[in-house]
Amino acid sequence: MSEDREVRPPIIGVGTMNVSPRAKALVNEVLDSNRLSYGPMTQAFEAGFAQAHACRFGVMSNSGTSALLVALAALKELHGWADGDEVILPAVTFAGTVNIVFHARMRPVLVDVDPIHYELDPDKIEAAVTPRTRAVIPVHVFGQPCDMDHVLELARRYGLRVIEDSAETMFATYKGRSVGSLGDIGCFSTYAAHLLTTGVGGLNTTDNPEYADKLRSLINHGRDSTYLSIDDDDRKSPEELRRIVSRRFSFVSLGYSFRLTEMEAALGLAQLEVGTELIAVRRKNAAYLTRKLSGHEASLQLPRIRTGCEHSFMMYPIVLREREKDALVNFLEQNRVETREMLPLTNQPLYRRLLDIGETDYPVAGWINRSGFYIGCHQDLTLADLDRIVELFDRFFRGGPTP
Repeated sequence: MSEDREVRPPIIGVGTMNVSPRAKALVNEVLDSNRLSYGPMTQAFEAGFAQAHACRFGVMSNSGTSALLVALAALKELHGWADGDEVILPAVTFAGTVNIVFHARMRPVLVDVDPIHYELDPDKIEAAVTPRTRAVIPVHVFGQPCDMDHVLELARRYGLRVIEDSAETMFATYKGRSVGSLGDIGCFSTYAAHLLTTGVGGLNTTDNPEYADKLRSLINHGRDSTYLSIDDDDRKSPEELRRIVSRRFSFVSLGYSFRLTEMEAALGLAQLEVGTELIAVRRKNAAYLTRKLSGHEASLQLPRIRTGCEHSFMMYPIVLREREKDALVNFLEQNRVETREMLPLTNQPLYRRLLDIGETDYPVAGWINRSGFYIGCHQDLTLADLDRIVELFDRFFRGGPTP
């Protein structure tokens, strides 16, 4: 006799990955070509991604963190910054944003975030600037651009470079201008559960050809940019070929091995072709959640879209106004709705030790750490999934029992 088994609903995840027939066809095209190293598929993805974000150059690497590191390393080398110079960044972001500053042998300076959009508070930047400040990294968290007018004005005033950490935001504009085109260098991620997903992957965008050359060099061991691909010596004159051969294994910078393969680019290219459609579904899902959860706004701060901005909704962030999040998060998880932290730094043992900071120094970040989390709103959620999320919030705030 078989035992009755409880039928549990599927997990509602924070992210998704769906390999389309088009993606499979492009990956098979790569395999059939017998070419895995940097080549036409990556070049097409770089060019298309840059164009979609209103930039001249796109440079692909193996992660969003790598994209951030080479952006900072390129600016440090080209502008002659010293070890120990300072970089300003928000107190709420993923660990990779602050780690790359340490890896570049520079000093991160954290600034608290605004309490509505959870991004770098421009009113607090100026107090953090010192004679050794060289750059600022605004982070476009959760799918929405930062308040870039104020960031860019302060950067101009103090001669700072701007690196956009746009790992969580694609296909979104700030006052008509695309993320990735607002600062000196943009940095994106195509890691699993991001907006475009290639398994692993990252991209830089820039309009500056010198920066683009240095980024490509640093990704490829610091190699002379004369020869970065096996195609670079094709169809060259004898004189050009002699010059390339003489510099083919010339290394001009202390670089990294941050390359990836044509297969990741093929996955990205297939998704790029339908990227705006995917974002449109995310926006629709987020709007539905906001409408249905609005009855709980006395208890919950739901996401708001900054005036003049578009929001890509990589995720759906929520902060409890007066309560800590643990009971609600555990209730959702027990009912198979995934949650994630809102990228805290100030409560992390590592950064408390390295930077000698505490949460009392960053009150908004502290509130977010105690009371904030996010759930998914991605394009593969069904209406039934969204309604189940809403029903669980309703049940929690009615004090209903946990199954």
